[in-house]
Amino acid sequence: MAGMSGTPVIILKDTRRETGKDAISNNIMAARAVANAVRSTLGPMGMDKLLVDSIGDVTITNDGVTILKEMDVQHPAAKMIIEAAKTQDKEVGDGTTTAAVLAGELLKKAEVLLDQDVHPTVIVQGYRQAAEKAVQILKSMATDVTGKDRKLLDKIAQTAMTGKLSESPDNKIAGFAVDLVLGAAEKADGRMVVDLDKVNVEKKVGESTLDSEIIKGVVIDKEIVHQNMPRRIENARVALLSVPIESKDTETKTEYQITSAGQFQSFMDHEKKMIKEVVDKVLASGANVVFCQKGIDDLAQHLLANAGVLALRRVIKSDLDKLSKATGANIVTSLEEMTKADLGSAGVVEERRIGNGVMTFVTGTKNPSVTLLLRGGTKQVLDGLERALDDSLHAVADVVEDEKIVAGGGAPEIELSLRLREYAATLKGREQLAVAKFAEAMEIVPRTLAENCGFDPIDKTVELKSGHEKSKNLGLNVYTGKVVDMYEIGVVEPLRVKIQAIQSATDAASLILRIDDVLASTKKKEVGAPGAGGMPPGMGGMPGMGGMPGMGGMPGMF
Repeated sequence: MAGMSGTPVIILKDTRRETGKDAISNNIMAARAVANAVRSTLGPMGMDKLLVDSIGDVTITNDGVTILKEMDVQHPAAKMIIEAAKTQDKEVGDGTTTAAVLAGELLKKAEVLLDQDVHPTVIVQGYRQAAEKAVQILKSMATDVTGKDRKLLDKIAQTAMTGKLSESPDNKIAGFAVDLVLGAAEKADGRMVVDLDKVNVEKKVGESTLDSEIIKGVVIDKEIVHQNMPRRIENARVALLSVPIESKDTETKTEYQITSAGQFQSFMDHEKKMIKEVVDKVLASGANVVFCQKGIDDLAQHLLANAGVLALRRVIKSDLDKLSKATGANIVTSLEEMTKADLGSAGVVEERRIGNGVMTFVTGTKNPSVTLLLRGGTKQVLDGLERALDDSLHAVADVVEDEKIVAGGGAPEIELSLRLREYAATLKGREQLAVAKFAEAMEIVPRTLAENCGFDPIDKTVELKSGHEKSKNLGLNVYTGKVVDMYEIGVVEPLRVKIQAIQSATDAASLILRIDDVLASTKKKEVGAPGAGGMPPGMGGMPGMGGMPGMGGMPGMF
């Protein structure tokens, strides 16, 4: 801008600015682009996305949060949709695609109101009122269940996994998910609490998904360090070490000057003696199985093998923690302080060949522990299986803790759409318009389900609305296209997932709508770069170079 004398006055240096409707419109466009990217993955018939990262790693998935995390998004408003999906995943573990799609649709409906000169603050206020009412309606729709109903929990697990696995009736993974959750559930303060950190899952490429199995114990994806060590030890006395079994390095930098073969021999003998002392400390505790987080020296491996000890090295910290809980062993941080009391116990520790690799199994542990060993034909199949299992684990855990479910198949969203329209009619201010648009936005879920299954979305939405005047549990059977009672066909979801999806989507949309000014720093040109202002004549602006006649601006070139 210019001052009184006409002299330019620089207010914002190296900054690009967007204000008013342009800023809001651009933010909405970017956020909707991200939401639309995952919309085709919603539901059992959702399509997969093939993602290739910067180093060429391939991910094939229809899991919403995985797709959004892998996308290299630059626009800040688009990142808010991704954050909403991440929040959904962190809080309830499922419904990430629903949250992203809902946020995109709320922004689309808000754009219509903005064109009618409804202020963004009024829209945000209306959306918040609608979200609060939606939560009340959902709670009134929910059905109370018992967290010990095995058949119901199986249905919850299957619904959460549907579309992410091969649709085979003998698929056992959903049942395994229920077993794992029930094993990790315990009563606290009069209610059930599930600690999913207690759930152990190991993956191994090979065989098929049907060969996955539950192991009563802990499985470590490592092999025994020395070929002469025993492959199986019964009545194991387990030592867990977070320190290396090797000679200690000096605390300060030192230099040895060796001038004769005798000196070299005495140096080697001293180092061997130090390693033997370290091994003796481990053996003195009575341990016959050692899991070490750090390295084990070659000589130490030989000495341990001669003593009949089974040892593994480079065991990751999380595996040590699992072993500590299962065997009752303490993780030793100083060998000088190690005693028999630090050891844990296990019935059997053995090495088994699984597929093309080797894994170590610790069974018959002091404290009951279970591990799910996932199998799959390729790494991509295994990764997809793990993501589906994660969704299923969280969904079952939500029901065990809350003991409340709602129908699936778009039934809650249609019910919300109808009831929120009635609620909007009772409001007198401009918020009425925003609540009505919120109600319309709810229809995006059943519409998208119908689209992804190849049915006409308008026909199915109308059919669902008319059916809901009789029953609020009617949803879309994606395999037949018929509107049926979701409870009868076993398509049910945790109440917590639906509530969190609405809250996450509303928060993300409201945050974006309240932004009316975007200030973005522009990158400065590097000093010495071609065309930079400080270059001497004849370089960046030299005839025949970039942008001048003869090169970039040459007729017939670019």
